[in-house]
Amino acid sequence: MTSTVTAAAVSKNFGAYQDAAVRDPVIITKNGRPKTVLIAYEDYLRLTKRERRVELTSAIGDDDLAAIEASEMDEALDHLNAEFLTGKHAAD
Repeated sequence: MTSTVTAAAVSKNFGAYQDAAVRDPVIITKNGRPKTVLIAYEDYLRLTKRERRVELTSAIGDDDLAAIEASEMDEALDHLNAEFLTGKHAAD
């Protein structure tokens, strides 16, 4: 389970939070706001090596385009629409 701690707490007991980050990410706050995340090195490698593909929208076939147009977002993700419309992340 991801934990959230203050930067002061991390500086006082870095070893414990370093060990915790091997199991799950540790969100570090500054002035009450998320600022950084401490993660396991293996997770960092996985994230930095993640394959990124870019395709032109003009290359999308008619069947795929129809499927995209017919798709609906899960209601549990409605908060993402608010972020998109306001341009602000929920944590900001």
